Amino acid sequence: MGTDTTAPESLAFEMTENQKAVQELARNFAEKEMRPTVLQYDESQEFPAAIVQRLAVLGFLGITWPEELEGAGLTDLESIVIIEEIAKVDPSVALTVASHNSLCTGHIMSFASEEQKKKYVPDLASGRKLGAWGLTEPGSGSDSGAMKTFARRDGKDWIIDGGKTFITQGSVGSTYVVMAMTDRAKGKSSISAFVLEKGMKGFTIGKKENKLGMRCSDTATLNFENVRVPGENLIGEVGEGFKQALTVLDGGRVGIAALSVGIAQGALDASLKYAKERIQFGKSLSEFQAIQWKLADMATEIDAARLLTQKAAWLKTAGKDINLAAAQAKYFASEAAVRATNEAIQIHGGYGFIKEFPVEKLYRDVKLMTIGEGTSEVQKMVIARNLLLD
Repeated sequence: MGTDTTAPESLAFEMTENQKAVQELARNFAEKEMRPTVLQYDESQEFPAAIVQRLAVLGFLGITWPEELEGAGLTDLESIVIIEEIAKVDPSVALTVASHNSLCTGHIMSFASEEQKKKYVPDLASGRKLGAWGLTEPGSGSDSGAMKTFARRDGKDWIIDGGKTFITQGSVGSTYVVMAMTDRAKGKSSISAFVLEKGMKGFTIGKKENKLGMRCSDTATLNFENVRVPGENLIGEVGEGFKQALTVLDGGRVGIAALSVGIAQGALDASLKYAKERIQFGKSLSEFQAIQWKLADMATEIDAARLLTQKAAWLKTAGKDINLAAAQAKYFASEAAVRATNEAIQIHGGYGFIKEFPVEKLYRDVKLMTIGEGTSEVQKMVIARNLLLD
């Protein structure tokens, strides 16, 4: 499944043959293997383990990681195509794919030692184990400086106390990258990153969250009580965790942007189908200018969001700074997706309010896109900071 990971000299407006093949593979899987059980998993809130394992067989849990570490060897340009196609059908599953690739595994691949990569990445990239990433706490969301989780030295080891909340793959994960302060006087500049494994004494899984949307994506709290972590599980150096996390979040925002585009496209596809089939006053809804304008606005914003996402993915593939591009893509795509799902409900009328039509679930799922990996307000802060630094 590997391909040439060399970045193109310029951003192309047409997918390569390899990207088209990856798109078809992801699209066919989503339609045939996922769509029949979307409502079932949404209602039960059961983690779709069987589906996730089939995605692992396709290489979708190690999309951009090297083949020698059991990854698929693709680029971020293929990654956003995969995430979009899956999100069109079930954003919850797309969130699992996006977060597993970009957060836990992404952190290890970006900042861990070669020994740590060889130890952890093959199991993650192959899907034998799922990864989770722990930054957020009950009193520490956008304000990471308010973090309470603390790591203290004990000989060569570290002892970690505290907890994390809203952790994707929290209860189904096996490998966790967790941020903790190591010197309260230094605040966030002392935050360090550690690899924890399920089963460590004192490391327990708390409650699984009952959510508005993304209901089969696993979200849980993590609790740490005198968890002994070997010294070799520190990623990088002491105090580098906050800077590492910011870089990881940049990559995660590209995934959230792609996920947002997928949700919006799914809403548009459903709206086009419904508008052509629904008859009112003797003609289809698609013949009414009011509906046509809604569809036109949705399509235009989706294309703009997709282009911003492609730009960010291209920059990431090229190894360039993506701080501004990722924030712009995530901000615009997530807000555009909220607007698209809202219009989709309006186009469907009463039928958009019932679960038999896909837009109801998309409407609930999409709101997380303006919150996760940094809220829209945080993205605007990042964008403004980049502008003012010029």
